[in-house]
Amino acid sequence: MIHYHITPISPEAHILQVRLQISGPDPSGQILYLPAWIRGSYMVRDFAKNIVTITATCNDEPVSFVKRDKQTWQAQAVDGPLQVVYQVYAWDLSVRSAHVDTSHAYFNGPSVFLAVEGQEDLSCQLDIAPPDGEVYHDWQLATAMPQVTVDSRGFGSYQAQNYEALLDYPMEMGRYTCAEFCVDGRQHRFVVSGKAKPDLKRICSDLESICDEQVRLFRELPVQDYLFLLWVVGDGYGGLEHRNSTSLMISRRDLPTKSMQKISKGYRRLLGLCSHEYFHLWNVKRITPRVFQDQGTQQEVYTRQLWVFEGITSYYDELILVRSGVIELSDYFEMVAETVTRVMRGNGRHKQTLEESSFDAWTKFYKQDENAPNAIVSYYAKGALLAMLLDLTLRFKSQGKCTLDDVMRLAWQRHGRTGTGLPEGGFESLVKEVSGEDFSDFFDVGLRSTDDLPLEGTLREFGIELHLLPAKSASDVGGFLSSKPEPAPVKPVLGAKWQERGGTVVLQQVYDNGAAQQAGLSAGDEIVALDGLRMNVSDMEAHIAEIQPGESLPIHVYRRDELMRFDVTPRPAPADTCYFYLPEEPGDAQRARQAAWLKGNAS
Repeated sequence: MIHYHITPISPEAHILQVRLQISGPDPSGQILYLPAWIRGSYMVRDFAKNIVTITATCNDEPVSFVKRDKQTWQAQAVDGPLQVVYQVYAWDLSVRSAHVDTSHAYFNGPSVFLAVEGQEDLSCQLDIAPPDGEVYHDWQLATAMPQVTVDSRGFGSYQAQNYEALLDYPMEMGRYTCAEFCVDGRQHRFVVSGKAKPDLKRICSDLESICDEQVRLFRELPVQDYLFLLWVVGDGYGGLEHRNSTSLMISRRDLPTKSMQKISKGYRRLLGLCSHEYFHLWNVKRITPRVFQDQGTQQEVYTRQLWVFEGITSYYDELILVRSGVIELSDYFEMVAETVTRVMRGNGRHKQTLEESSFDAWTKFYKQDENAPNAIVSYYAKGALLAMLLDLTLRFKSQGKCTLDDVMRLAWQRHGRTGTGLPEGGFESLVKEVSGEDFSDFFDVGLRSTDDLPLEGTLREFGIELHLLPAKSASDVGGFLSSKPEPAPVKPVLGAKWQERGGTVVLQQVYDNGAAQQAGLSAGDEIVALDGLRMNVSDMEAHIAEIQPGESLPIHVYRRDELMRFDVTPRPAPADTCYFYLPEEPGDAQRARQAAWLKGNAS
């Protein structure tokens, strides 16, 4: 057994201290290493950079340590047990790494626990202690790691099956609020950290419905308990999946209050995030790429299937909300419309395929710059749309006898339940096996080409109309229409995204073939004056909207420290904003297909 002990020894300096005890170190000199990335977040983060001190002893005698590369150390050969003590600087305000201050401590295993090379399969005992001092007397600990011996606040000894398991239990300590609910007879905890007074009763009631619906889909819940760790901040959003828990970050304004009647967009976003990470309990934590099983986390691991694990999950995270009855039909189509709009507004969809997007996640999706909309497509967003198209196509071609739900259940039985990794191209084989049909042409278009997905025709067979319209304003991201859209005047636009910084309007992104790009404007330009006038963000949008067709206007900008002038001729807003409309009188067949799809049944 490998023995770890961790405690925030200096919260005010954001320091975690770890003591690692190895009873049988490698006689030729023990090698230790830290992962370079955390599963579920596909970017090398070099966690080892945060180790600020590291020492080793054997029988109380100093042991020399040699650093072999950016994340690997080797101790000199010793005759006896090896103890390593190191300190980690923990100041990453995210769900991926570690963050410690005088209000709380949070950490993920990959950012703090050194691996003992050659002994990764041994069980690991973890002792966790709160910081010293009376001011921390009311801190509690929340984690889903199996307990050995803990006190009433949760501090004490825990045990993980091996090093890989040790990495998969995020931990939160501090002053938090906890509520509970049951799914399939199993305890689910919802822990909220940060200053907030949410309606926990409503959250738990809604989550119970959402989780129940997911268990109904897979027909099995493969955990004995589950933990939602929610970190409330002023402005933030994110989530990371684990085998029987998830870490979440949300803005305070997105929480439901007891006085809230209609579900808000912010709360809807929180529920979608929880649904997404819970679905990962099956899809990626257990149904997982074979290459992830074959390779560790010391360097990048490449797969062309991230669209399966993130795109399909993104499809179901919203669909489950409406199937469970937590949101209305109009809410669901509004959410899907926003996804279509995000995809359509990126010219990168014509340059990068879904398989390429998955493969290049390490260098492109997770390291986006100002040119991202022109260069890449999201395997989350387009992957979700492909999953929806696949589900509808399966339902239509089989007359309701075959659905994506069936494929996911087979994936669970074949790969998730057995622990057999999904090979490259394996999901396409599952679709063929379930449907009995060759979907090669479907996947060639959806995965290996840059063609737009043929959504409109398929949706029409389910009594749904998809309309791509010019945006009415910069905040227009699409939605749901109660009546058929009528032609409307098209407003001119610059073809750029901007924001206000310190009273100055700064271009963030300049879109391919738009008026701004054609005129020579670039991301980072600070707009001094538009048409001879100093303007804020809303003034600019309103002024540009009034420009007559073919009329140009001067824009003065600072690029670096140079004042430049550009003459720009705004162009009509492109039809890239999605709105859904449900005709009042769809055919009986279309109505039946739609109902079966949105209820999770066969038609």
